[in-house]
Amino acid sequence: MSVFTQKTFLFLSFIVILLVVIMFFVLGQENNNNYMENNIKLPEPSTEGEVSLEEAISKRRSVRSYKEEPLNIRELSQILWASQGITNSDLRAAPSAGALYPLSIYVVAENVENLTSGIYQYLVQEHRLKPIKKGSFKDELYQSALRQSSIKESSLIVIITGDYDITEKVYGERAKRYVHMEAGHVGQNIYLQAETLGLGTVAIGAFNDEEIKETIALEKEVPLYIFPIVRK
Repeated sequence: MSVFTQKTFLFLSFIVILLVVIMFFVLGQENNNNYMENNIKLPEPSTEGEVSLEEAISKRRSVRSYKEEPLNIRELSQILWASQGITNSDLRAAPSAGALYPLSIYVVAENVENLTSGIYQYLVQEHRLKPIKKGSFKDELYQSALRQSSIKESSLIVIITGDYDITEKVYGERAKRYVHMEAGHVGQNIYLQAETLGLGTVAIGAFNDEEIKETIALEKEVPLYIFPIVRK
């Protein structure tokens, strides 16, 4: 093979490899865009259960050791509905000062049947999940939450965030107090609903705010509460 032919062959090989790389990148971006654009409809929540409220309150405990078993999408749906779901007209499962609802719920799915691992936002009015990021983020959250083992062992992580500005417009300097009260209401609902489903959770308030905000891609919202959830 002549030097000229060799150079031509190498040049053409480089062009082919470059085109293949570009094609995979474009297809990957297209798949990721489709993932980001398609909201996921959740199963309709149940308003009747086999465990009474009194029994759930009596048995409710913070659970930090879990079984490595997946959750299913119906359990996730029920947890999210209990946290902020619509119960009557535009009213939600947890009380909010002035019915302003400054909280948002994010889901970090790691081991949920029929759900791609990633970060999602709960769309309350539609009872759907909006994909935010694709992939596993459990290790990042584990580091951000001061290496608490319940994060690393979880199948699902629920993160409650708040936008103080929404409440401040009406209640001024008392806004933060009301937002924190509301986060507490939502957290207790998550605890009790998890108990009725045979799931375990623990409320986590120790974490690096800025790292959590970066992981979820938050702008104005502030992370308030983390609930790792799994089968106990």
